[in-house]
Amino acid sequence: MKTVFTAKAPVAIGPYSQGIVVNNLFFSSGQIPLTAEGQLVEGNVKEQTHQVFQNLKAVLEAAGASLETVVKATVFIKDMNDFAAVNEVYGEYFSSHKPARSCVEVARLPKDVLIEIEVIALVN
Repeated sequence: MKTVFTAKAPVAIGPYSQGIVVNNLFFSSGQIPLTAEGQLVEGNVKEQTHQVFQNLKAVLEAAGASLETVVKATVFIKDMNDFAAVNEVYGEYFSSHKPARSCVEVARLPKDVLIEIEVIALVN
């Protein structure tokens, strides 16, 4: 088991890592719309989703994986009314490759953000 860390994504805000590699699988922690410097992106759900994907790309790269090797994504959103907007941005990052996915509305997310995404990916 290997812990993944990159300075290109925000540090964990609790007692957990950015991700873990076990054998040839990478499991990310949930990524929220914080910049690598820890600043919250306070825009709308589309702007926050773009930042989440920048964070996911950074931790995937640090693990030896990529968006193209993601096999499962779990999306947590604050408001299911944002589903279409999230899908629009999500589709920009997963256009030809479409991993399995779950999307759920939750009562609250860390730092009161609008979205959080975690992924499982194959490591190259």
